Amino acid sequence: MRFLPTALFCLLAGVASTASAQPPKAYLSLIIDDLGQNTERDSRTLALPGPVTLAIMPDTPHASDFARQAHKAGKTVILHMPMDPATGPYAWHPELPIATLAERLNAALLKVPFAAGVNNHMGSRMTAQPAPMAWLMGELQQRGLFFVDSRTSAATVAAAKAQEIGLANVSRDVFLDDVRTPEAIAGQLQIAVELARKQGSVVVIGHPYPQTLEVLERALPLLKRQGVEWIDIHQMIGQRSNLAMPAHGRHGVYPGR
Repeated sequence: MRFLPTALFCLLAGVASTASAQPPKAYLSLIIDDLGQNTERDSRTLALPGPVTLAIMPDTPHASDFARQAHKAGKTVILHMPMDPATGPYAWHPELPIATLAERLNAALLKVPFAAGVNNHMGSRMTAQPAPMAWLMGELQQRGLFFVDSRTSAATVAAAKAQEIGLANVSRDVFLDDVRTPEAIAGQLQIAVELARKQGSVVVIGHPYPQTLEVLERALPLLKRQGVEWIDIHQMIGQRSNLAMPAHGRHGVYPGR
């Protein structure tokens, strides 16, 4: 017999009690990063039963094909832009001139057609750089794209620079799978549910690991019965109105502005 992880069991078992209690409305958006590498995992992610946002890496073998497939399926596609300490032909590094950053962004967007926005892959060094982050947000605004700050470092100024010019943006609240066990992933999802109830919304990022997808396939259909509504990232941007959550800034303002 196969047993559920304790945290996932609690998440599932809590549905009956929370449904009758009619908890206050809360919203959740889910982004799956690192797509384009493996067709089986990409397809399984695409099959998740709701408005998952698909973050596709440009330097992967299936990036363009999967972006087209996801767009055809009605999913939101975003460019998962490599940033230092990430490496590769598209990666942004602090020592590169703006002209080179622009070339790499253009090339990456060509590799991921139908991208509605951008989030950073890695980027703990790069997102702490005010000048290139300011340039990026201005460029995205001209292109009509939004930005999701993955918050791979507390020193990030990316969302602050987006907020400064009024670029549509949100920041990640919870990573699901830093620890790749079903128990840990289910526990992180429960933390996300509780945070959504506390602050009204939560932005969650995960990866197409088999353990993550297994937990999500079981738990996501039950969110609504717990008073948590799974919404598209565009709706989340509107819901948050570019304001920082309490863990990210004070009085709705990101530090670094």
